[in-house]
Amino acid sequence: MAPTPQRNDLETSFDAATLYTAYKRRSLRLYLMGKRGFDLIAAMAGLILLTPLFLLVALLIKLESPKGSVFFYQNRVGRNEQTFKMFKFRSMVDNAEEMLESLLSHNEIEGAMFKMKKDPRITKVGKFIRKTSIDELPQLWNVIRGDMSLVGPRPALPREVQEYSSYDKLRLKVQPGCTGLWQVSGRNELSFNEMVELDLKYIEERGFLLDLKLVLLTVKVMFGSKNAY
Repeated sequence: MAPTPQRNDLETSFDAATLYTAYKRRSLRLYLMGKRGFDLIAAMAGLILLTPLFLLVALLIKLESPKGSVFFYQNRVGRNEQTFKMFKFRSMVDNAEEMLESLLSHNEIEGAMFKMKKDPRITKVGKFIRKTSIDELPQLWNVIRGDMSLVGPRPALPREVQEYSSYDKLRLKVQPGCTGLWQVSGRNELSFNEMVELDLKYIEERGFLLDLKLVLLTVKVMFGSKNAY
């Protein structure tokens, strides 16, 4: 018959678990503070260094579509299901949102997302800036505002979140990011469920080294990706 655990053994086990939990919380708090500091510095530096590129892209967008705006924003769902306005360079025709309803039946990705390789709403300039992810660069302003982080899950559309299960919503527990595991692991070639699993894996394993790795991989993907559309 196994001996009954002594009171001292139980107290030691409880103390060890408490200390480990406190350590994990402190490590996460330090990581989040450092992550925010890095986000601010990198986003501000990026906006300054990329100003010439921003001006060139803005000119090209206006030349192709003079009546439309240079920038485009959408309501997105961030941490704890809070909505915010996410900024991008406009890569579609001016009435793209109105055209969406008629295209939903042509969705080429499973789950609560809409993707279409030959989307008729995308302009010529838009096709290039989407393929290189240049259209995403204005999100650096969202990073400065605190809506987003450089690295995190893809920010979801409100209509997508309406279709989420309670499990899918776990990806909304952290700040969304400009890039993440999904963006560098296949992006539109992956299903919605695969995206959720990658986001939850990131949340579980996130840290300074992983974030740095994903940022560097994103730069590589921007100049060699065949999966963005």
